[in-house]
Amino acid sequence: MKRPIAKLWEDRPRVPAALWAVASCLVGSLLFMLFQGGKLAAMLFIIVACLSVYLLLGYWSGVRRTQGVRMLLNTQQEAQLDAGQSLKISINVQIPGFWPIPYILVKDQLLRQNGDAAVFEGSLVPDWKRRGELIYSTPPLRRGLYRFGQTECVTEDIFGFFQHKGRLELPQHVTVYPQTVPIREWVQFHQMLKGMQHHSTTTRAHRETTQINGVREYIYGDRLSRIHWNATAKTGTWKSKEFERESLPKTIILLDRTARAYRDEAEFELAVSVAASLLKYASSRNLALGLLSVGKEVTFIEPKQNQNHHNMMQRHLVGVEADGYHPLLHIVKEQSRSLPAGCFFVILSPQKGTAALQVLHYLAQLQTNPCHIWIHGTEASAFKPYMAATDSAADDWLKHIRTQGYMGYEIGQLSDLPALLEGAKRYA
Repeated sequence: MKRPIAKLWEDRPRVPAALWAVASCLVGSLLFMLFQGGKLAAMLFIIVACLSVYLLLGYWSGVRRTQGVRMLLNTQQEAQLDAGQSLKISINVQIPGFWPIPYILVKDQLLRQNGDAAVFEGSLVPDWKRRGELIYSTPPLRRGLYRFGQTECVTEDIFGFFQHKGRLELPQHVTVYPQTVPIREWVQFHQMLKGMQHHSTTTRAHRETTQINGVREYIYGDRLSRIHWNATAKTGTWKSKEFERESLPKTIILLDRTARAYRDEAEFELAVSVAASLLKYASSRNLALGLLSVGKEVTFIEPKQNQNHHNMMQRHLVGVEADGYHPLLHIVKEQSRSLPAGCFFVILSPQKGTAALQVLHYLAQLQTNPCHIWIHGTEASAFKPYMAATDSAADDWLKHIRTQGYMGYEIGQLSDLPALLEGAKRYA
């Protein structure tokens, strides 16, 4: 099928206005020399012709075939950062050819998973080997998955008439994990476990079964029966058998991602950071921890003890957004069959009142031990009347759930979490 003439006319290659200007000057000087003659006209034509040749040869300056390498200077090859950290980046470029280039403008793009884009620009002057390096730093990065887009190299002639561009494809990904704080001890949690198990938590955590779970390095003092002879013969170093430990009561963290429940983005980031801090605490204590992430899509990760399982939950927290709209009670009822009996259930949510209390009651009916960590950000409001009202609301809510027999905390800043769980501050 033939295309219309009007469509072909619209799709024709566009000639830059600067090229028309240079061509007009060249033709004008040529006509001036032919019809006027003389040394002035000849000299003018020669000068315009030389400048035109210089401007046109800039098309073959080599910028379009630029080669480059991007390096991350302050992180590992895996490009893993914590929220709030900056990224220092170096871009080395090599321009093939020999045509002189006064400078190069470099534009680099950093794209976030939600579509946000940050453009970083800088200039460099190539050396005599036509090489250059640009170093720049990003602002503090938010939690999320990032990737680098196209890197654009731009140069112009000395008059600024023509602009020549080259694009580099340097794919690279950056993972920014949630901000965390170290927790030394969760006092009330371990006191509850002692009451449930009638044994010391520390003692129970170190008791082992007869089920072999893998191989580890030999530790001085291991019994002879514990030596793994096959692994020792294959590796040439002493190896010992690793046995599975007796499991403590399982713990599940429910992260509320309901969009309308959070006042702003900072409050949701606080909830994610609290969840990530609890995951790190569970990993350091070898606790069986699971995650129920309630958003637009519900993600349930069963409680397990191995490190790979904890890393998987941390990676999930990297990309979560406050995009949910389902009631918490409805989600918990749907997942009730997957919840192990007698588990410790931690709810991270800014919701309170009747809806939150219904969830606590339902979890108690399932023979679980619910705990509500009430999230409310205070950094966005700096005036005292609001903070006083927030403290009063927190006291009323925590007293109310305490009278119902449930454990509860209120978190306004991530830095308060260790002291709160370690018992240095008042808790319900």
